Amino acid sequence: MSMDVGSKSVRSDINVTPLVDVVLVLLIIFMVITPLLQRGKPVTLPEAKHVSTLGKGGDPILVSVTKDGRVWLDGDAHTKQELKDEQIEAELNIELQVKPGVPIMVKVDRDVEYKRVRQVVLEVSKTHVMGVSLAASKIEEKSPAGAGKGGK
Repeated sequence: MSMDVGSKSVRSDINVTPLVDVVLVLLIIFMVITPLLQRGKPVTLPEAKHVSTLGKGGDPILVSVTKDGRVWLDGDAHTKQELKDEQIEAELNIELQVKPGVPIMVKVDRDVEYKRVRQVVLEVSKTHVMGVSLAASKIEEKSPAGAGKGGK
């Protein structure tokens, strides 16, 4: 048996095992956290061509109205709490005491009748906030075929 004592070769192999471990841990973290990022009750929002973004004021207090007409509040003092119509004003005032000046956003499922939307917005407006935002998803406009390709 002979050994090459005098040769000093450098190994340039990359060990990818730690890299794969870190990527898998990050993947698991993102998979766990992503569902928690959506605030309020999940609803199918109505679509609109022109959607504006919220101005200043931080994260809004969310009032969600689900398909069955139930009202849910999600803010700092409450987390996904179901409310009756007569509780909306009082609970929103508690939220506004915790974080004054925070905007209120109403998320309503697109299958809810307008009468129900109006009832909820009237209850929210009793808090005398400067404005109530209604959530909507933007319609993505599709360009016509062949547009922008320099053709006649």
